[in-house]
Amino acid sequence: MRVALVNPAWSFGHSIYFGCREAHLPLELGYSKALLEQAGHEVLLLDGALTGLSNAEIAERVAAFAPAMTVLTTAPTYLFWRCAQPELRVPREFLLALDGRGGRTVAVGPHGSTTPRPTLDKLGVDVVVRGECEEIVARLAGDPALDEVPALAFRRPSMAGGELVVTGPPHAGRFTDLPALSWPAEWLQRHPHHHHRYGTDTVGPGAEVEASRGCPYTCSFCAKIDFRDQYRRRDTALILAEIDGLVAAGARYVYFVDEIFLPRRDLLEALVERPVEFGVQTRIDLWKPDMLDLLGAAGCVSIEAGVESLTVEGRAALDKKCRMTTDELADRLIHARRSVPFVQANLIAMAGDDAGLVKAWREKLLAAGVWANDPVPLYPYPASPDYRRLWGEPDDRAWERAHEHYLGLFDRLSDIQEGDPLPLTELEAACSCR
Repeated sequence: MRVALVNPAWSFGHSIYFGCREAHLPLELGYSKALLEQAGHEVLLLDGALTGLSNAEIAERVAAFAPAMTVLTTAPTYLFWRCAQPELRVPREFLLALDGRGGRTVAVGPHGSTTPRPTLDKLGVDVVVRGECEEIVARLAGDPALDEVPALAFRRPSMAGGELVVTGPPHAGRFTDLPALSWPAEWLQRHPHHHHRYGTDTVGPGAEVEASRGCPYTCSFCAKIDFRDQYRRRDTALILAEIDGLVAAGARYVYFVDEIFLPRRDLLEALVERPVEFGVQTRIDLWKPDMLDLLGAAGCVSIEAGVESLTVEGRAALDKKCRMTTDELADRLIHARRSVPFVQANLIAMAGDDAGLVKAWREKLLAAGVWANDPVPLYPYPASPDYRRLWGEPDDRAWERAHEHYLGLFDRLSDIQEGDPLPLTELEAACSCR
């Protein structure tokens, strides 16, 4: 089968999106391509940012390829599935340009994983994959009856009104043995961005790599329930093979997109010997001082550490299950800074925050070379425990409800968000297929 895999050309005007807007490698589509090619399928992979193509131009490339199936993601990359833009206008723009010329259309990503019916209706695709998509996409390419494939949502045309069919819960893949990825040289040359790297010189292209998937913790704000939830570690040999290939292609920095990069001695000791620097997102309370020293020696130049709240009560409300005091967290962050050039403590804006406490703590860390961000307003993503605490299980208006709540709750957003966000209905004015 001919299969087109598409990461659209993203834009975020008037969106509350607070993920990075630079180009990143579409790992989920990279894995899908590898599994499809292993099974003998012919694959075209296109990424708007990394090819410099508009959505209309991508659509023409796909149409010329004449695929039997076109797969597109509803969020920029796996790195941002947990903080995706709520609106689906960009993938819809691509589908409108494609105009039925891509065979069976399949959407993958966080939106359909949590709210399959509105995702089908807004995009007008034939099928939605729920959860981790690589293995399911490979199965779909075998052209089975849709009822035989797990973790799908689709409408059965033979039924009155096109009744929704859901073939099971979101999929969690084995993941541990996903193949080492390689990328076109021109894509890496168009990827000069070193994600979350500050204060040190960037040399050579950057890249993204996945060493683990999921998280063993259930923090209330984290949107991962319906995708990338169960914690798994990828085989070390595969991670190293992928990094070695990236280095051979010219990359000198990789960012681990893991939900949580946990201490892993064998991987870090192997990275000590490799000419590559890297960044991670983690929890500082899970690292002992000697492992932080090894992390720095291995080439880590950026740590994004989730602290979230500066009070025991606040961390408990977020279900952090943190056993350290605020002072101990500060000490561990400062220790990390001795061997890692950039260390950030992530803070979330919460009702009742003591502005004086936040200011003093940020100044203390900054004096020691550690950055603590201005607390970011929390968005109650439908795939998060917070959403369920507020409203129960997500329904067909889950994204609209979360968006209205968010815009009504905060009169000031973070400095990395748009200053004039619009309601979701306005953002998705073109997303109406039923």
